[in-house]
Amino acid sequence: MSRKYMALFSLLTIIGLVLASCATPTAQVVKETVVVPVEKVVKETVVVPVEKVVKETVVVPVEKVVKETVVVSAAPKELSGDIQVDGSSTVYPITEAVAEEFGKVHKNVKVTVGISGTGGGFKRFCAGETDIADASRPIKQSEIDACAKNNIEYIELPVAYDGLAVLVHPSNTWAQCMTVKDLKKLWEPEAQGVVTKWSQIRPDWPDKEIHLLGPGVDSGTFDYFTEAIVGKAQSSRGDFQASEDDNVLVQGIASDPLALGYFGLAYFEENKDKLKLVAIDDENPDNGAGCVLPDLETVQKGTYQPLARPLFIYVKKASAERPEVQEFIKYYMRRGAELSAEVGYIALPAKVYEMGEARFNKRIVGSVFGGKGPQPGITLEVLLAKEQ
Repeated sequence: MSRKYMALFSLLTIIGLVLASCATPTAQVVKETVVVPVEKVVKETVVVPVEKVVKETVVVPVEKVVKETVVVSAAPKELSGDIQVDGSSTVYPITEAVAEEFGKVHKNVKVTVGISGTGGGFKRFCAGETDIADASRPIKQSEIDACAKNNIEYIELPVAYDGLAVLVHPSNTWAQCMTVKDLKKLWEPEAQGVVTKWSQIRPDWPDKEIHLLGPGVDSGTFDYFTEAIVGKAQSSRGDFQASEDDNVLVQGIASDPLALGYFGLAYFEENKDKLKLVAIDDENPDNGAGCVLPDLETVQKGTYQPLARPLFIYVKKASAERPEVQEFIKYYMRRGAELSAEVGYIALPAKVYEMGEARFNKRIVGSVFGGKGPQPGITLEVLLAKEQ
């Protein structure tokens, strides 16, 4: 090659290198698959432990807020006043027990309880001197007339049962049982001054004097016994030691081996160690066969006949309008069963106390016996039901 051409070639080469060095460098574009570490986003069902939210009915103990109408009244005025009671010595322990307990609740009410006997109590009651009469028998026609004369209306309320007990000295070994006929032979008016020895009642009994004791003629116990045994109230021999105080009779029998007497069963219960009961045979199989002793069961069921009897109080209707008397009678009817049992008497059936309280609340006046006296063997439920 000529030197001319060699020089030209060299010049062109140098120009090419210069141009190449001045050109802008470009990034190479390459298509390729690149693996890049990234967080994976995935749609999936995930079970995550969470607290369960449940819609349900829940009973929660809370203080109840109630909107209501409340009637506020002034505190009731404390009861006060005097209540006068008089009458039967038999009913006295019951009424006295009720009065004592009532007084603990109503300290400003004074209840005075006297012992004039049933007849004496009715005399004062029908004269308007007392608020309540205690009675061991129903009111008699003569007493009904006396009350009517003085415009005294009354409400009759039964309060307990009692059995009339026939009693002898503890050393008496022969008079274990007596029939109603035996008792009638001993106590009827015709026996006065005639039947004076035990052997005259039964031949195999001692040929010794018999000493009789019993309640006085003003006693309801005397009236009931003579009605039930002799057949007529107040019909009795008069030659016996009489007293309105049953404690006097207790002491008289307890101190005399030849004595025989009668009074309310409750007084025997208080003196069991000093006295002895005589069983009674009314010779009526319907009331139980043979001799029957008085006790809670035989008196309440009516098998101790004819000497089981109800006891009463009579409330003056005018007095019944006084708040203190109303509360006393309500208390008597509601606590009478419990308290009569505590002092030795026999409670009435609950139904009879309910009927009695209803009778008082309705102010039903008069007597269910109609002035005819005691009716042995007829229950109080039957008599009171007639007014329902």
